Amino acid sequence: LVTYWFEKARAQIEAAKTQRAGLVATQSIRRGSNQKVLTRITETGVIVEAWSDEPWINEGADVRVSLIAFAPPSTSQGIRLNGQPVAAIYADLTGNAQGGLDLGQAKPLPSNAVAFEGTKKYGDFDIAGDLARQWLLAPNPDGRSNREVLKPWRNGQDLARRPVDHWIIDFGVDRVEADAALFEQPYQHVLTHVKPSRSRVNNEHTRTYWWIHERPRAALRQSLAGLQRFIATPRVAKHRFFVWLPASVLPDTRLCVICRDDDATFGILSSRLHVVWALAKGSRHGDGDEGGRPTYNAGTCFETFPFPEALTPADTAGGTERLPSGAIIPSVASDVRTHAEPIAEAAHQLDALRRHWLNPPEWIEVVPEVVPGYPDRIIPKPKHEKELKKRTLTNLYNARPAWLDNAHKTLDAAVAAAYGWDD
Repeated sequence: LVTYWFEKARAQIEAAKTQRAGLVATQSIRRGSNQKVLTRITETGVIVEAWSDEPWINEGADVRVSLIAFAPPSTSQGIRLNGQPVAAIYADLTGNAQGGLDLGQAKPLPSNAVAFEGTKKYGDFDIAGDLARQWLLAPNPDGRSNREVLKPWRNGQDLARRPVDHWIIDFGVDRVEADAALFEQPYQHVLTHVKPSRSRVNNEHTRTYWWIHERPRAALRQSLAGLQRFIATPRVAKHRFFVWLPASVLPDTRLCVICRDDDATFGILSSRLHVVWALAKGSRHGDGDEGGRPTYNAGTCFETFPFPEALTPADTAGGTERLPSGAIIPSVASDVRTHAEPIAEAAHQLDALRRHWLNPPEWIEVVPEVVPGYPDRIIPKPKHEKELKKRTLTNLYNARPAWLDNAHKTLDAAVAAAYGWDD
């Protein structure tokens, strides 16, 4: 509805029925799919003045807004962004003050087509860990194990805070109902708790295939095939960090998944270079003093990102090898390896330090799952439950202790070198 009025005003100016327009919108107008309406304005006219992110408090409302005034391309009025003169204002409401780049022109790169949203379930497919373990040991009439359709489940909060012992029933992409019914207890749960709500939805496919997740993400599963682990990041989070998840974990739709298992790719994504790009290309969710929490998505943040030469996701698809330190690098040419190795080593060290801080061996017990093939359970030792609850990545990056900052600086230097920068 908001972008509709921006387009109506733009069309009036293009048709010479009016000379100027100014509108107020929430600051998300400059990000994501909303930004397209501002792109059309810059293609047929000029944004002459804008305030990109301002507090708006009025009759109880407390939000962040963008104020945008635009005119025909022939206007001679001085252009100002946030009160300062600039040569041009781009669709993302950044300005060209000193030859700055218009990041709105960045396009998805075919080499980067390995990032996806996690699955969207639409229904009560999730179960508690204790119940999942009972089902993992239960027999089925055809002799198959429920491990085929039960997976640990992770969402954005599990990454930003502590993982919760949630599992999910997952019948895959195209399993027929008769086959799903052979997994007695998982099927009965979905029949009881999912089918009634699915029977009332308008989408025919969602209603008909009620035992399948609404968005099972076939392309994601295909890209993950053969990997032992994958990279994930919350789609909405205060801090932009990336973590490893085992391939046996099913990612929720609130995660963005990158289907690579080498530490070099992990390191490039975790570097300041990528984080700055992601903040510039992403939008913000919600409001508040800082304008909401940054978002991350496959299309605008990942697929547009220019990886170092010969270290793009397309280049790292040809297998991996393990270094003596345990870091994994992609199988690349020797001249590229000189950059891949230090990135992978630094990324491996960063991950190891964070994991040790999150789960100090002195505070936890590591318990194997009741059947093999799943990640071990992390159980707090007596008297350490409260301390362990505070060990989250959000709290870690809020504090950003010296050791974490140093680990990131080492990684940033290695990634910068891969781009040919020594600073």
